[in-house]
Amino acid sequence: MSKCSDKSHHIDVNNILARLKSLSAAEEFFAVLRVSYDPKVLNVSRLHIMKRMGQYLAEEDFSDQPDQVIAARARAMLERAHEDFATASPLTHRVFKVLKDHDPDNPATPGRAFVPLSSVLKPFETE
Repeated sequence: MSKCSDKSHHIDVNNILARLKSLSAAEEFFAVLRVSYDPKVLNVSRLHIMKRMGQYLAEEDFSDQPDQVIAARARAMLERAHEDFATASPLTHRVFKVLKDHDPDNPATPGRAFVPLSSVLKPFETE
């Protein structure tokens, strides 16, 4: 695990939601929320981890919550999202639409044709 920050120090909770919205790199989220991470997991699944954290955050109602509570919940959600992908691949979780749409466990929706690329690339047969 990478120590992106020292857990012994508390999180700066002032205006935490606004601060999180201004971040762009996954590593910044881990640093601000003081969450350790495995660089190998983050390198492979960074977008998936951030998308999953966003899904977890969207399920919460933070209105009228103090910044300290919001920061603690956001930290827990980031830890949970990281753990999701530390224990299973992005294909297992399928957080993105493109992966959900091509889930072999869920057959194609009727009315939506699927043409395999290999059939398109086959040369035309001559008569």
